[in-house]
Formats: sequence, C-alpha cells, structure tokens
Amino acid sequence: MDLNHYRFRSRWVLPAAPDAVYQVLEDVPGYPLWWREVREVVRTSETEGLLRFRSLLPYDLRVTARLRRQDPAARLLEAALDGDLVGSLVWRVGAACGGARVDFDQEVRVTSRTMRLLAVPGRPLFRANHALMMRSGRAGLVRLLAGAKPV
Repeated sequence: MDLNHYRFRSRWVLPAAPDAVYQVLEDVPGYPLWWREVREVVRTSETEGLLRFRSLLPYDLRVTARLRRQDPAARLLEAALDGDLVGSLVWRVGAACGGARVDFDQEVRVTSRTMRLLAVPGRPLFRANHALMMRSGRAGLVRLLAGAKPV
C-alpha cells in the first residue's frame, strides 16, 4: 500500500438544476467566492491555473490544474493536477430527484514534503480534512445557488 496515494469520492445532491450547477463548477476562478477552503485561483492560461487551498489542518496545498476535458453537454469536467498533489480529478453533474447529483472523483499522489513525512500518523487526519473541505464546498455551493452569500 502506498501511503502517499489517495482516492477520494464524494457525491453531492443539490436542490438546483444540473446545468446551473455545472456552470458554477466550470468557473474555477470563482471557487473562492463560494468555497471557503479554496483560498486562491490564478488563471495562467485558458486551460490552466494555480490553486491554493487549505482546510482545517495548518498548511496550504498548491497545485497546478490543467483542464483535460470540458463537456457541457455531458456536464463533465476533468483536470490533471501537479504540484503538492499529482493526479487527476473529475466532476460529473447529472439529474437527481428534484435537482442535481454531483460526483467528484480525485486520485492523487502526495508530493508535499510535510504530508509525505507524516504519511503514517497523518493519513486519517488528511482524509478527515478532505471530507470537511468537501462538506464545506457543498454547503457553499448550495448557498450560492440559492442566491445567498456563499461564504
């Protein structure tokens, strides 16, 4: 088992139209407006940007995200990640009873020196930290889609 490899899966069911949810998710530079843990997004090209995020644990992660696939008809976004996390992520938005279903899949290998040094004792904390971040992201997105101030 590689203690620096992580696979995360989340599913959000949201009371909003799938197309509206997809439009928010494809606007990555707007994430800090509704997702408190996404601290900064700097677009470096049409298909690439630098992201900095931090959840409960006292460290920032920095990644470069490069768009690999953007398919509005299928409501699918796929990106390659490099930096403190190397791997990929996928957003899929579909219809659900009364709203939208969002599936998030991320498979990464940690390259952050701090996280690698703490691989054994920190793994449960890193997973819990990610879960908190995803819960917060869902809540912020719900508020944004409802027209309330998200963060």
